Amino acid sequence: MTESTNARHDEVVRVEQRGPVRWITISREARRNALNARVVAEIGRAIETAESVEGCLAIVLTGAGTRAFCAGADLEPGAQGFAFAVDHSRPTHYLVDLFKLMRGCRLPIIARVNGHVMAGGVGLLCACDMAVAAEHAMIGTPETKIGLVPMMILPGMLRVIPERKLLEMCLTGEPIGAPEALALGIVNHLAPQEELDAKLEWLLARLLDKSPTAIRIGKQAFHAMRDMSVEQGLEYAQVMVTAMASTRDAQEGIRAFGEKRPPAWTGS
Repeated sequence: MTESTNARHDEVVRVEQRGPVRWITISREARRNALNARVVAEIGRAIETAESVEGCLAIVLTGAGTRAFCAGADLEPGAQGFAFAVDHSRPTHYLVDLFKLMRGCRLPIIARVNGHVMAGGVGLLCACDMAVAAEHAMIGTPETKIGLVPMMILPGMLRVIPERKLLEMCLTGEPIGAPEALALGIVNHLAPQEELDAKLEWLLARLLDKSPTAIRIGKQAFHAMRDMSVEQGLEYAQVMVTAMASTRDAQEGIRAFGEKRPPAWTGS
């Protein structure tokens, strides 16, 4: 993993801080950006440390090249950190650890879907908070074609992909195109490949001018309420709205609104 723009021949994940946005790129283009234990660990470290970077407000997760965002687990014989091996010394699988980390991250994570997304890559996509996809991208869970069924990625997919369509994708193994993924709400926006970064920057701009504090609290509340009953959610909301209103950003936002000026966010 590197935090400079100078690529190394042996790197599997490239990390760049572009102003307020941390870019995390799976750098295994020859392997269609497939996942193994090292890749997952480095993605996790890059996400985990992003919140400690002063002024970092968002994370972009993408793959190298234009062919694939992520092809899922590296199934090459002898691949480091084989996805289906069980390490009894670990309480959880490394991919599960990553998904939990992404869920708990307070910064918005945007998937830049630069190409096809398959198997575990779909789990990675669904673990992100939003997604901008290239129009040529295909999204699929082909595990039944090799005698498996998506398992560790299923909890996340169930929260993003409509149930009947997800079951069809999991059992048939057939992919869907980016336009259908947009219609199903799996991705937020589409763009031609050559306009993908412009569309991503457009979405980021709509996030970066808002209160960092409100975004952090909002993401936390969203994930918490999604797993609650309506009654529990309403009780939780009463507590959170009071906490939110006491933040400096909320107080500044209200003052700025009254004074008809742009707010000066402090992120506190």
